[in-house]
Amino acid sequence: MTTLLLTAVATAAGAETIGSVDTVFKLIGPDHKIVVDAYDDPKVSGVTCYVSRAKTGGIKGAIGIAEDKAEASIACRQTGPIAFGAPLPIQEEVLNERQSILFKKLRVVRMVDRTRNTLVYMTYSDRVIEGSPQNSVTVVPVDRATPIRLK
Repeated sequence: MTTLLLTAVATAAGAETIGSVDTVFKLIGPDHKIVVDAYDDPKVSGVTCYVSRAKTGGIKGAIGIAEDKAEASIACRQTGPIAFGAPLPIQEEVLNERQSILFKKLRVVRMVDRTRNTLVYMTYSDRVIEGSPQNSVTVVPVDRATPIRLK
């Protein structure tokens, strides 16, 4: 069920699974794995973020009650000409994906560094009660000829 929910949320966010590797063999249910997904920034064309994260397998993973680990890594790159459809806020969440059936979410936030004309993307996991300080950050420079417009 969680797998279906994750797939539905990921598809809605424009995710494309690039690949995965098994990390732990499970006799019953799917193996534990690391999955790499690509997400295009919905407000900045020409920027794609690649997020790698753990997916729990086994019986709990198969029936959708497993909670994935809070570790994730992100790398965002310019994959085409960068263009802005509308002015950007100085900080905005661009991805919000469930990692457990109830409380845990993987988030990607875009921040604008006006001084350096760059887009900063950070990924982290949070929980209703207790989040995780584990995070990953990446930066996409924007050509000075294309200044970032802010709201």
